[in-house]
Amino acid sequence: MAHQTARTRGTGSPARRTMTAAARAAAKRTERPARPERGAGQEDQTPSGRTLLVEPPKNGWEDPPEPEAPEASESSQPSEPSEAFAGEPEDGAPPPKAGRRVLTAVLGVALVAALAAVSVLGWQYRQGRQAEQARGEALAAARKAAPVVLSYDYRHLDRDFSRARALLTGHFRDQYGKTTKAVVAPTATKYHGVVKATVATPADGAAPAASVVSAAPDRAVVLLFVDQVTSSTQVPQPRLDLNRVRMTLTRTSDGWKVSGVDAL
Repeated sequence: MAHQTARTRGTGSPARRTMTAAARAAAKRTERPARPERGAGQEDQTPSGRTLLVEPPKNGWEDPPEPEAPEASESSQPSEPSEAFAGEPEDGAPPPKAGRRVLTAVLGVALVAALAAVSVLGWQYRQGRQAEQARGEALAAARKAAPVVLSYDYRHLDRDFSRARALLTGHFRDQYGKTTKAVVAPTATKYHGVVKATVATPADGAAPAASVVSAAPDRAVVLLFVDQVTSSTQVPQPRLDLNRVRMTLTRTSDGWKVSGVDAL
């Protein structure tokens, strides 16, 4: 029987051997003296070579606090930024000098634009004032010139034509001289022609019938209603003609002169 017991221990199944080893380990733990409780300041010493199982807390493990960076000592911190980084921009902003140059350029352009606008407005204002002044001056000159230019008397043609030419200018003056010498003078002398022109005046005594059509600082166009009374040996009674005349006037160094007359 002793031989059979030894054979059973050496040739038993693996499960039976495992149970036997576990029983022996439990018996040893029972015989081990109890370990004293750790005090509040006593450190937990884990025997080397063993695995210690610790159950996690109900609320889970808390992440350990991040270590704070050690404060740099005053000697390690530079008191002033170095020259190499003093002018570098922060967050991609342009350097201060470049920003000032851009601002100066923008202000310069705005100033030039403002000066140009003021110049244009000033020029327009002066043009308006000069045009308004030209209207009054040209209208007065037209009222004065119409009776002289459109009248003549066969008894003193040279004097009448000379007075009229003094009020004319440019190409129209030359044309007037040729026409009066070649056509008007011979006809007036032959038929004793007399023409007297006046700017029409309303019956109520208002201003003569003349108005400015357009005006510029150096040029104006005036519309006049002219009454012409013509007498000659060809008509038994004086004849009254009601004419509308468009007169163009030009500013010269000697004042406003007639540069064109058109009968409408």
